[in-house]
Amino acid sequence: YYWSNGFILSVFMVMPIITGVLLSFVYVGDYLSSFFTVMSISNDSFCGWCLRYWHIIGVNMLFILIFIHMGRSLYYTGYSKKGVWNIGFLLYLLVMGEAFTGYILPWHQMSYWAATVLTSIVDSVPIFGATIYKYIVGGFSVSGDTLVRILSVHICLGFIILGFMILHLFYLHKDGSSNPLYSFVNLSDLVYFHSYYTVKDLLLFNIVISLVLFWMFYYPDALVDIEAYLEADPLNTPVSIKPEWYFLAFYAVLRCIGSKLGGLILVLSILFFIWVPASGKISSFSIVPQSEFWCIVSLFSSLIYLG
Repeated sequence: YYWSNGFILSVFMVMPIITGVLLSFVYVGDYLSSFFTVMSISNDSFCGWCLRYWHIIGVNMLFILIFIHMGRSLYYTGYSKKGVWNIGFLLYLLVMGEAFTGYILPWHQMSYWAATVLTSIVDSVPIFGATIYKYIVGGFSVSGDTLVRILSVHICLGFIILGFMILHLFYLHKDGSSNPLYSFVNLSDLVYFHSYYTVKDLLLFNIVISLVLFWMFYYPDALVDIEAYLEADPLNTPVSIKPEWYFLAFYAVLRCIGSKLGGLILVLSILFFIWVPASGKISSFSIVPQSEFWCIVSLFSSLIYLG
């Protein structure tokens, strides 16, 4: 059923866009009103709480599926398909950018200070850092202009992600899936997409949707910090900046070095993995790639825990 993961990912890519469009009907992109409109959606609007939590939990489930999808591609040498891997990697970066900008929009205490801390990292870049920082935040510090720009970026990134999804599928159908066993496949070995694959995809879809509904109805605030229910206060700094769990690995890298610029360089060093396909085809059932795979999993899990 790992092969159905791409279908489930496509569904959970589109769902946050649909719920985001519906939420934008009542959202006000003003730093004085945005927090209260978000709270009004949850408390006053008809089924607004359901829509908002579906958006939040859907994004969390999306990242869980993304990590499973990337792990499966590493395990079964999916990186041997250069076009599919590179587009997928860029798609992952775009989804992270979309998630971060969406985290800022409610303008609660943690989102405000997360925007303040992360935009200040840009200011540490030599020569051009101060200029880039002013263009991003719209002034000398995070303010209402920053919120408007983040809202614009958040909306644009959603449609860019849809475009990259189509491009990802194009390269997948162009190059085909990986074949870790290197077995020769005849046309007689293939099966029809319907009803074999549709039934399998729908079964996994029902399982994942059931998990999301159970999560939403019984533990809606399991991954929501209490600071998310406090209005942003520029004069009151939180004890610690706590990002969402899917950013914790990168947050751990940022915090492991005292220099902001050094931490930024370490985080950007992950872009090196875009050249992984250059290593060529390697059987995933040999000893060395297997040890490397589980080493990557353990390191990534450790970074999330440390973050």
